[in-house]
Amino acid sequence: MLQDLDRIGPELILMVAAGCVLLADLVLRDRNRGWLPVGVFAGLGASAIWTVVLILRGREAVAFSGTYSLDTFSIFFVFLFIGVAGLVTLASADYVRTMRYQGEFWAVLMLATGGMMLMAGARDLILIFVALELTSISQYILAAFRRDDKGIEAGLKYILMGAIASAVILYGMAFLFGIAGTTKLIAPDGEASIAALVLEGDPGTRAALIAAAVLLATGLSFKVGLVPFHMWVPDVYEGAATPVAAFLSVGSKAAGFAVILRIFYQGFGIGLDGLVSSDWSNVFAALAAISMCVGNVMALVQTDIKRLLGYSSIAQAGNVAIGVAAIAAGSTLGASGVVFFLATYALTNLGAFFAVMAISRRTESFEIEDYAGMGRRAPLLAGVLAFCLISLTGIPPTAGFVAKIYIFNAAVQSDLVWLVIVAVVNSALSAFYYLRVVSHMYLADPEAEGDIRPGPWLAASLAITGVGVLVVGLVPSPLLDAAERAVTALG
Repeated sequence: MLQDLDRIGPELILMVAAGCVLLADLVLRDRNRGWLPVGVFAGLGASAIWTVVLILRGREAVAFSGTYSLDTFSIFFVFLFIGVAGLVTLASADYVRTMRYQGEFWAVLMLATGGMMLMAGARDLILIFVALELTSISQYILAAFRRDDKGIEAGLKYILMGAIASAVILYGMAFLFGIAGTTKLIAPDGEASIAALVLEGDPGTRAALIAAAVLLATGLSFKVGLVPFHMWVPDVYEGAATPVAAFLSVGSKAAGFAVILRIFYQGFGIGLDGLVSSDWSNVFAALAAISMCVGNVMALVQTDIKRLLGYSSIAQAGNVAIGVAAIAAGSTLGASGVVFFLATYALTNLGAFFAVMAISRRTESFEIEDYAGMGRRAPLLAGVLAFCLISLTGIPPTAGFVAKIYIFNAAVQSDLVWLVIVAVVNSALSAFYYLRVVSHMYLADPEAEGDIRPGPWLAASLAITGVGVLVVGLVPSPLLDAAERAVTALG
């Protein structure tokens, strides 16, 4: 039991740290609450150190009767989520000081991060659902933290549609449990598991497995923002506080796709061994194509930068789903492409949102027209935002270019050439709205005077994300190798 607890120590540390931050918030005076982010960094740092110690001690193994796995896959996402939460904390420390409930904000952020880490390591349907709900409820609260009409509307829409999605996921899990008689995705030889049931290839279970796959794909598509389950994305991004929108745009997407890989790659099987692999591959291929088209077309007409990034994230989710569709051919290239894309997207989208956060605090507007002349008024902010938008377009020498090439290659090798053609056309289409923002910042005359300078913490987070996007674009091998090692745990 103690060994099992040791393996989920990184998640437990974040839970304890969240409680400590809440207690500190009770005793600190208003003028001292600005120190609360230090507690957040301490919790995130301790969680990362614990993970490193587990690796050095060779503690990678399953825990709690096989329901949780500390492996290269979960470890990759642990570091990814800690990095995302750390960057969001660094960038939003000054922003959160203006909030009334600072301690609650930081505590819920850490709980959401801990829940996402559990999602990446879960190999049992019950644990997946518990971790998913811990993450989702925390995100609903974060979305409504702005105490205005838009913030409350964002939180209400998110929780109502999220509750429906959770019910659909649970219904799909019930189907699987009814068929397999177990909630475990995989288990040692001789023990009952969902993967073993699929491997048997019994035609009598195929229809029920397809129904379960469709229900799970539907519910999880909501979590990652795939069309037609995307309705919440632009409204929540617009209504939520900008740091929250940044966190949701990368954190929830990465956690959702981590669960998708666990369930469909490990549970439903791939290649010739997968009884329904071609079926769920077709489902995700269709979702990918529709998401890219709808997301990019709707982004073209947006005048609000946060709504534009919201529809952009829908299109980017479609790009990630290409890798999921490619997995069914039996190659790990699609899975490693998904993992690599999520890591590069986290850097890129966080950088874009951090720049938007800094500019909007000065201009008090999210209208793209108000970004005119930012290249002169705010060189650092405009430079990072422009570079991140270029990366989202997929233009070299950025991380986004490498990620798209990698995931498109996986699709081509899986005979999904038609899907790659759709993706390339949509990448060209996305250039119109991404570069429209860039041209507005550098070619239009500024509508106001005065320089815009970010605070030191926000400037540091912008520098980290901007340099990260460039470095991964120029030297992608270390991150590619890490992504490939991560997915070996799923095979």
